[in-house]
Amino acid sequence: MTREFAETLHAGYAQVFAVSRVLADEQSDFQHIQLFENPAFGRILALDGIVQITERDEHTYSEMMVHPPVYEHGGVERVMIAGGGDGAVAEEVLKHPSVRIVDLVDIDRRVVELAREFLGAVHGRAFEDSRLRLHFDDASCFLDRHQGTYDLIIADRPDPVGAAESLFAESFYQRVAAGLRGAGIAVFQSGVPFFQEDELRDVCRKMRSVWGEVSTYLAVTPTYTGGLMAITRGSPRPVSQPILDAALERGRRDLLETQTYTPDVHQAAYALPAWIRAITDGP
Repeated sequence: MTREFAETLHAGYAQVFAVSRVLADEQSDFQHIQLFENPAFGRILALDGIVQITERDEHTYSEMMVHPPVYEHGGVERVMIAGGGDGAVAEEVLKHPSVRIVDLVDIDRRVVELAREFLGAVHGRAFEDSRLRLHFDDASCFLDRHQGTYDLIIADRPDPVGAAESLFAESFYQRVAAGLRGAGIAVFQSGVPFFQEDELRDVCRKMRSVWGEVSTYLAVTPTYTGGLMAITRGSPRPVSQPILDAALERGRRDLLETQTYTPDVHQAAYALPAWIRAITDGP
């Protein structure tokens, strides 16, 4: 790795990070893994040249992937995380005392090994929690064996490149829906609409074919180029004002230790700009 890391995910645009120290730069059985330190963002994990997480801003993403659906459900006990080998999403899930089991399914054992060694500030003590079970498996295959099991499934997936492409197929959404029980909720990382309009439109179209009604809310993560990050939500019980009101009350009651999530942020996250609403509601 050179003393600079350039992410060129989008044509005609790049973001460049100074590299003060290289922690890992290797090819696993599935992807190119790079882990390095940067003066502004701390430790950064990149897969196949795309930034996945940084110490400084990970909470802006992981907290918003977890706390809105947990509070909207109101009784989450069993959770599956597809991807998420860095442990950040697992840490947020495990803050909820109602949660009894978290199955973290990541195909790449090496990502988890490196995260445990170098990214303690990201995952806290998540990997030491007895409720967390690690599975080094393909998420689709795992779901085929665990139908009707989960209250919440979180697809903490990277961009649809290489091994992650299968996590954006319509068949994956069907498997996720089958993996839920009762009024279970599934949430999916769905790209940055400013640069990935087609990705978000395709996600919403495929999800509607499975759930009928799909909701989108937003997170703001500085190192995800383009600013606003879309998170899509599928459930047999769509978001309604009574569901949202009850979720916000749970958030006010619990007073979790968070850096980004608050009930006010939760409510505001569903307020989409007109140009994003046109994408999510389009054909």
